[in-house]
Amino acid sequence: MATIRAPLSDLDRAVMQCVWDQGPCAVEAVYEAISQTRDLKEVTVRTILRRLEQKGYLTHTVVGRAYVYRAATAPRTLAARAVRAIVDTLCRGSVEELVSGLVEGEVLSENELRALEAAVREHRQRGRARRKARR
Repeated sequence: MATIRAPLSDLDRAVMQCVWDQGPCAVEAVYEAISQTRDLKEVTVRTILRRLEQKGYLTHTVVGRAYVYRAATAPRTLAARAVRAIVDTLCRGSVEELVSGLVEGEVLSENELRALEAAVREHRQRGRARRKARR
């Protein structure tokens, strides 16, 4: 079962999106990107980055005197963990119940349904190919 991390605030998500978009980046690069839409001080951005690292969302390396942050998890993986938490909490652990609810509630567009069907088909084909290769 996936580890559930502390939830992200809107500002946390904005900082994470910056790191996901730019790849590994120094505090100054994150500050520059974030300060275009939010009135924050650089020290605040440093604090947010440090807290995101404590929560397990980021890691850092030291290059010279600069901390370079990188995402510990891809956005898609983080979304999958959040969905797993929803499934476990609200759907009694049943992914089928979640997906059925999305379909019945008409939450998914036709394009999203087609993409989901294609992803399931592709996953099954890869599984068959792996099983065949093991024989």
